[in-house]
Amino acid sequence: MNAPAPTPAPDPTLSDDLCARLRDSLLEQGFTTTGVRDLLGAGAHAALTRGEPEAAARATREAGGLGALVRLFLLGGTEAAPPLPEVDALVEGGLLSRTADGVRAAMDLRPYGEEDAGGEALWYVLSDLDTPAARQDRDHVTGVGGASLTLASSLVRTPVRDTLDLGTGCGVQALHASRFSGRVTATDVAPRALATARATLALSGVHNVDLVEGPWLEPVADRRFDAVVSNPPFVPGPARVEYVYRDSGKAGDAALAGLLRDLPDRLRPGGRAQLLGSWLHVRGEDWPDRVRSWVPEGCDAWIVQREVTDPALHVGTWQRDAGLDLSAPATRAQAAAWLDWLEAERVEAVGFGFLLLRTVPDGRAPEIVVEDLPGELADPLNAEMAGWLDRVDWLRDHADDEALLGARLMLSPSATLERYAVAGDEGWSDAGAAVVLADGPQWRHEVDEPAAALLAGCSGALPLAELFALLSFAHDRPVDALVRAALPAVREFVRHGVLLPAAGPTRSAA
Repeated sequence: MNAPAPTPAPDPTLSDDLCARLRDSLLEQGFTTTGVRDLLGAGAHAALTRGEPEAAARATREAGGLGALVRLFLLGGTEAAPPLPEVDALVEGGLLSRTADGVRAAMDLRPYGEEDAGGEALWYVLSDLDTPAARQDRDHVTGVGGASLTLASSLVRTPVRDTLDLGTGCGVQALHASRFSGRVTATDVAPRALATARATLALSGVHNVDLVEGPWLEPVADRRFDAVVSNPPFVPGPARVEYVYRDSGKAGDAALAGLLRDLPDRLRPGGRAQLLGSWLHVRGEDWPDRVRSWVPEGCDAWIVQREVTDPALHVGTWQRDAGLDLSAPATRAQAAAWLDWLEAERVEAVGFGFLLLRTVPDGRAPEIVVEDLPGELADPLNAEMAGWLDRVDWLRDHADDEALLGARLMLSPSATLERYAVAGDEGWSDAGAAVVLADGPQWRHEVDEPAAALLAGCSGALPLAELFALLSFAHDRPVDALVRAALPAVREFVRHGVLLPAAGPTRSAA
């Protein structure tokens, strides 16, 4: 049997004043992302990231106050005299707990931050301990995990007046939004999550975030925002709430579909929303058409699928995430019920990815694209997300063929042409070519010789119409036929940033 669920921990009650003093102390000791990395060194830091603490522990032996903080908050150790202000108040507030030998962390506290054109942000994120027992708490507040980092790295940084962080959890997305928003409203249905986020914000010295309790969009039903960011409960399964941070209470992906349909009412004209989500691949249905049907009228949408898992992997992944013993009878019974539900719903796979939504302010035709994201992501997606919005606007302004033919385009500096061949009885023979982008998403487009020549000619010097005329002469093909065949591909090249308008950048603006 699984171990019984732990008694829910009390909500943290750290005052803003205490958090400010604790922040000063942590900064004074150098307990920052850079300070910890420099102390541990690359090898021990990498080992700690993998969940191997011993190398990090050895690196802290002669490291004074900073070493003590690393042992206390990052290694789960006990410290007799930690270099912290008002230890009794920190115990009473729920951050620390007393032991026979001193104190240890009762919650997870770790340095966090980002660096951009505005400088370096020195933040601290508070969350529940990441232990199997703690993760089985229904109201468990997760920390900085893969999903939150993925979403944060995709956020468009264009400045806005206000942002809604829907389902803030411990407050990670609110921290990032505070950098590009005049004001942030962060909501959550769980009081413990809001108490944790309040401490995260205070510890991070962030003061332009308002916290509001309530489910989904109900707390802001009478408001509109320039931007919305959300890492909502998106795990598809039976209608239940076993863990507040992941379960929506609705069956399958119905909660995500409903949220997408409701979001435009909370956005100002031209407002954007960025979410993570999962959707079902249902037997007999085309998954892009299914997800596309959720997009409301009057909205641009870019939905990119990052991963696809089979039902067994989907269930096992989230049971591991909950800290369950996968071989325990109760866990197996839960898995069986979950898999039975997926089978009954004809689910063949579960997709996961990014959703970008923007209201179209002037009633012009919206652009809706649903596609798979290729390759590994070496770069954050925020520049690509911003560039996609810019490029969609440019394509809308050049929707007429004549307008597009009059435009000057430039080949992206990161574009390369790959030629490939296949072996036969008489040696190698050309089998085709593809243009590939080396940075951001590794978009790949198969091209024939005229298309390759057209791309090579896009230097921004000549309008597209003149390039087609030259191409017609070089390949002895009617210009009208070339235009009809190539313009849809040209639009796709622009949408993916392979071709850029010569008038200004549309790929890397963030």
